[in-house]
Amino acid sequence: MISYYIVFLSTLLITMSEALHPDEVNNIGTPVLLTDPAVFLKAGESYFDPAGKRVIFQAIEHPEEGEDPDDNYGMYLGDLTFDESGTITGLINIKRISNEGSANTCGWFHPTEKSTVLFATTTTPLVEEDIPGYQRESGRYLWAFPPKMNIVSCDLAKNNTVTELVTDNEHYLAEGSWSPDSRHLLYCSLKSGVGDIYVTDLKTGITRLIVGDDGYDGGPFFSPDGKRIVYRSDRRGNDLLQLFVAELAFNEDGAIIGISSEHQLTDNVHVNWGPFWHPNGRFLIYATSEVGHHNYELYVCDADSGEHDGTTRYGTRKRRVTHAEGFDGLPAFNALGNVLMWTSKRLTNTSQLWTAPFIFDLDAEPHMSSNTHGH
Repeated sequence: MISYYIVFLSTLLITMSEALHPDEVNNIGTPVLLTDPAVFLKAGESYFDPAGKRVIFQAIEHPEEGEDPDDNYGMYLGDLTFDESGTITGLINIKRISNEGSANTCGWFHPTEKSTVLFATTTTPLVEEDIPGYQRESGRYLWAFPPKMNIVSCDLAKNNTVTELVTDNEHYLAEGSWSPDSRHLLYCSLKSGVGDIYVTDLKTGITRLIVGDDGYDGGPFFSPDGKRIVYRSDRRGNDLLQLFVAELAFNEDGAIIGISSEHQLTDNVHVNWGPFWHPNGRFLIYATSEVGHHNYELYVCDADSGEHDGTTRYGTRKRRVTHAEGFDGLPAFNALGNVLMWTSKRLTNTSQLWTAPFIFDLDAEPHMSSNTHGH
């Protein structure tokens, strides 16, 4: 087995240049594989820390010989390496920060406290009675939602000490992230039986439901200025996810009290999900099944509130970024917006983390039209 991995990795290094599809040359630089498929059966959903030096991600390791792999993801941290020009070259010092056997997802770095992260976890291993009763299935994809999944913060400087942020042992809580000023925690709950988006004011302890339409509303992230959120929803009831941006409403104390308006960015017969803000706050990147469920790809589109030049643009200038065979999804930018990280099956045929310089011309004119709606 060891000799196989050595041969596999040697072949991978030789063919690394093939990781860049000809149609990607004006979009991204040469992709770099961050996670080792000899170590991880699969890895995904990764995010940069504010300094762009570390990565948090979820993964399942290869088991010891004769043992079965874990059914659930563990949460991991790693340090990025760079060459003399500042280009990312790899990931080292990878450590698991979640409990062995627990189910984990949706990690995120604190915006100002370097040693603090959050993620959703069951804390303890799942037992038979914890088998989730709520699942969504689309083709060969299965999403499971353990009811005992709660959101915790983890202090890396104190031996990974965990503190509960929001808990509900009867219903799944996950998909969490802090606001840019760290005052608010944004997340998804299945308390109503479908996904709804909540925000907890960590200053006052008040929790509010802010997006509770029919269907699963989830995967929310704050805009870089903290004034809007992006999320995906299947509120049409057909499991075809669409993307939305909502303007947040605040009270005089600066607490989020709801949303003031909502804009629909996609309206099609595809699965559009995993939206993530570009740091300039005017564009989003996301994954879509537009090419086919066998070949999810990354696209960008406008999500401009109009503060830049007075013109509001939502869902326009939709353009394709990746062109590789197989899955490309769960994209994230570093704080400067010049590096893209995502989950891909390119070359390895397993879900692994990849990164590349982001050289895409965001301000280029569109070559596709997109329907938009606001209400």
